[in-house]
Amino acid sequence: MTVALPCLCIAGPTASGKTAAALAIAASLAPTRPVEIISVDSALVYRGMNVGTAKPTPQERAQVPHHLIDIIEPTEAYSAAQFVAAATRLIGEVTARGALPLLVGGTMLYFKALFDGLDDMPAADAQVRAEIDAQAAREGWPALHAELARIDPVTARRLAPTDAQRVQRALEVFRISGRPLASFHSAREARASAPLIALEPVDRAWLHTRIAERFTAMLAAGFVDEVHALRERGDLHANLPSMRCVGYRQAWQAIDSGTLAQLQDTGIAATRQLAKRQLTWLRSMPQRHSVACDAPGALARTVALAHALIAQLPGA
Repeated sequence: MTVALPCLCIAGPTASGKTAAALAIAASLAPTRPVEIISVDSALVYRGMNVGTAKPTPQERAQVPHHLIDIIEPTEAYSAAQFVAAATRLIGEVTARGALPLLVGGTMLYFKALFDGLDDMPAADAQVRAEIDAQAAREGWPALHAELARIDPVTARRLAPTDAQRVQRALEVFRISGRPLASFHSAREARASAPLIALEPVDRAWLHTRIAERFTAMLAAGFVDEVHALRERGDLHANLPSMRCVGYRQAWQAIDSGTLAQLQDTGIAATRQLAKRQLTWLRSMPQRHSVACDAPGALARTVALAHALIAQLPGA
């Protein structure tokens, strides 16, 4: 049975204009219906990680209530299951207040988990992860990706050889359960549905330019200083999920290796790869309504589409 969620979703790759679209939709609805934004972003959950995550500014957060931002320390992990539980609760609470829940972000796994549900995968095992990390230190992540390709070719095909966090998780699941990660993602009828606006550029070069501009602006805003401050806490290390976030991983490595002069190039390249993965995930979602975010008038079209979709929501 499919449950229709009384919310609107906005997804897109990094730097596609999701925050601007969400705020514009909220402003357009303000005279008649308040909006509350629920973040769908695996990096924004961490406190103290502001510059490198392009976290909404205090001014933007003052315009519209935001949820699932700054909820845990970077020493902690946050799973898709935790997101689904929190988002489901918040959708109910926001709706009960007479407001519209607006789910906004680029963590496509979270959207997929919300719509399709989650299989009962094994929990993280610190010892197994430590063994995988030690093997990676000896052989390199591309070698572990090759191992994953032998035991779980479906998962390996959608992961970059350098995507350490996801390669580690896929190997961990196999070593604990004896089953490939892909076997836990069997096709099933969606358990929940909600209209989803997908911000997708027609011209990939447009997105690459915006990514470069954003990362350059982050560096100018003190991103390296932010990473130095995180390192100086003394309770973080490079293998934590928080420090594996795109940008933070490259900055940590650059500080360790003394190659900060190359950080702009490596950070931009990594962010472009992230955007490519986000678009691949996004285009596999059949419920999406695409907007060419690089076309003239894209913001106005996004707002108009949002109004049309909101009118079709349960209880609208």
